[in-house]
Amino acid sequence: MAFKESGRIKPFTDKIWLASPTMHGLEATYMMEAYETNWMSTIGKNINEIETQIAEFVGVRYAVALSSGTAALHLATRLAGEHLYGQSQPNTGTLQNRVVLASDMTFAASINPIAYENGEAVFIDTENDTWNMDPIALEKAFQFYPDAKLVVIAHLYGTPGKVQELKQICDRHGALIVEDAAESFGAKYLLNGKWTETGSLGNFNCISFNGNKIITGSCGGMFLTDSKDDANKVRKWSTQSREAAHWYQHEETGYNYRMSNVIAGVVRGQLPFLQAHIDQKKAIYNRYKEGFKELPIKMNPFDGEKSIPNFWLSCMTIDEEAMCRQVRDDYTALYFPETGKSCPTEILETLAKYNIEGRPIWKPMHSQPIYRNHAFITAKGNGRGQSNAYINGDKVQDVGIDIFNRGLCLPSDNKMTIDQQEIVIELVKACFQ
Repeated sequence: MAFKESGRIKPFTDKIWLASPTMHGLEATYMMEAYETNWMSTIGKNINEIETQIAEFVGVRYAVALSSGTAALHLATRLAGEHLYGQSQPNTGTLQNRVVLASDMTFAASINPIAYENGEAVFIDTENDTWNMDPIALEKAFQFYPDAKLVVIAHLYGTPGKVQELKQICDRHGALIVEDAAESFGAKYLLNGKWTETGSLGNFNCISFNGNKIITGSCGGMFLTDSKDDANKVRKWSTQSREAAHWYQHEETGYNYRMSNVIAGVVRGQLPFLQAHIDQKKAIYNRYKEGFKELPIKMNPFDGEKSIPNFWLSCMTIDEEAMCRQVRDDYTALYFPETGKSCPTEILETLAKYNIEGRPIWKPMHSQPIYRNHAFITAKGNGRGQSNAYINGDKVQDVGIDIFNRGLCLPSDNKMTIDQQEIVIELVKACFQ
């Protein structure tokens, strides 16, 4: 029902964030090293160190530090298109008029590079076990689009999807994989009996160091690969595609996408604390799970036998029968209070009153205004136009929208104290009273 303030709990003076940077001091040391040695641009020791260290950690041969995870995804997608279809003209993308099968429940940065390269994204529905791409729906998509040769797979909120099945399907259809591990750096998946880091599971792999990620550079991202040629190509494209001439000469379109040595200093200072951050995030997840055990709530799921998440964000869904009525359009949301029930809108509004940040689940890409005319494939087949005014059929299948409607992201900042988290849990509980 509508939350009633008791006066006992006061709004926090300092905001409880969804996820914010956690600094340790070492970052400033490496930033100052860049400053004092005057290596302030896109070359220097910090860049060299993080490329070497992260490639070794993830288990790939090469890493290229870039200005953002989005930049990494763009160059990975462009490179995949060039591998598949050849070099493009400067005024067209490498995926011109090509279909790309892509995760549906993800951030827009996973998908927009397909548009940058003039491709057409076809969205693949989500499964309930890990909230990632559904292998059954992917197989169905290849029936509709047998010529598709590229698949973009994201790991949502730090949880690996059903990678083994997805890779087997892609292999059968001769498709390459762009792996978006922006949210899952440090997470592991049991692939062919071996624990493997996300960021090494595709043909072209990307991670992010955005300000709210498991470790940060304030910004930044990285392309990861076992191919020296691919690493060199991405490195060239990221520095304006300059040719080996004494003057500025260009035969390919390039970008200003290289990471600065100063930002690399922040990443370098964060790296030793990656596992500590993961452990802190896991503890937050487990406290929520324990605190909500008497409520009609489920935490974001993962496969405990085949994956080890990094627990970047703790999320929850409300059981369908415990949902009060909630109505959303493209910009606003309303709900109707009901005793013993709640909804994401009520919970998020309640947390905000107490200076606590939560967020809705990613709105699936097939429902975004920019992509509403793109195809959407579920485990049953075509996800568009599933109902019939004259024939009673099965319930419309759209797993991603169901999770979006019933789910939300809880504050997961690893600086949040146990006492602060207990207040968050208490506020959520009160919404169901």
